[in-house]
Amino acid sequence: MARGAAGEGGPGDPRAVRMSYDPQTAPLPYGTTSGDPYRNYPDDNPCPDDDPDPDHGDYGDYRDYPDDDAYLPGRPYRRRRRWQVLRWLLGFALALVMLAVIAFGVLFALTPSVSNAPALARAIDKAHHAAYPGPPMSALFAESLVATEDHRFYSEPGVDIYAIARVAASQLTGRGDQGGATLYQQLAKMLYTPGQGGFGVEVKQVMLGIKLDLTYSRATVLRMYADVAYFGHGYYGLAQASCGYFGTTPAGLTLPEAATLAGLVQGPSADDPIAHYARGRAREAHVLGRLVATGKITQAQSTAAYAQRLPLVGRSGTGCTGPR
Repeated sequence: MARGAAGEGGPGDPRAVRMSYDPQTAPLPYGTTSGDPYRNYPDDNPCPDDDPDPDHGDYGDYRDYPDDDAYLPGRPYRRRRRWQVLRWLLGFALALVMLAVIAFGVLFALTPSVSNAPALARAIDKAHHAAYPGPPMSALFAESLVATEDHRFYSEPGVDIYAIARVAASQLTGRGDQGGATLYQQLAKMLYTPGQGGFGVEVKQVMLGIKLDLTYSRATVLRMYADVAYFGHGYYGLAQASCGYFGTTPAGLTLPEAATLAGLVQGPSADDPIAHYARGRAREAHVLGRLVATGKITQAQSTAAYAQRLPLVGRSGTGCTGPR
């Protein structure tokens, strides 16, 4: 075959350029300053994730770097995403706290003062022909009342956060009201919102309870509570109840008698031991159990107290001037 200008291997053969290619003298493509422009370097593959085996590609193990995690596919994005979610949650929680503080401040400012609490207690007792203030209560009754109605009375700020959480959980689970009103809130109900109900009234009682705690000593709050509480059978105040049920003053109450009276404040008519003796004894047993649970008495003392028969007299709530 003739080997002309355009023949095989001739000057016009386009393959001659490739056959005579010398990387040391060949012109470099635009933007390249050194090296072989037709050789594949490791940097030519910027996305090792596309390789069949990203851990062992043609150019070495990508996990051999000192900080392996920084080169794993998708890891920086996931970290940023987690931090974004965490910042959002922290911001949301901070916003809720700020709203709660603002709401508390507004409600506290709108709630009336409790400086007139003694005057209200006096008016209630006067309306029911009871003396105010009544005679001093016995330690047995105070311990029985606190144990059964509000065992955190001496440490709480007028409201029991744990009890509120328990009531909220019971409402969500459909188990009904488990009780969560402190003695402060119960006193606020008797003095400021008698006969009223509803969520707004309960919020008001909470705020009033906090103000009662801030204004009066715990001994004063207990004394006002005992003076205005209704104990059933027409007896208002601890003095009338002690005299009417057992013929003695509050100072002369025995342990079973004090437990019985402390158990009446939640259901004074239903648990009246004169009209419903069995129910009254059941409430007495409940309070004795609470005294054992709070460490005020032993189980042996509780058993001995419940074994005693209640000396009910059913007399007028007045006329008792001293212990029996």
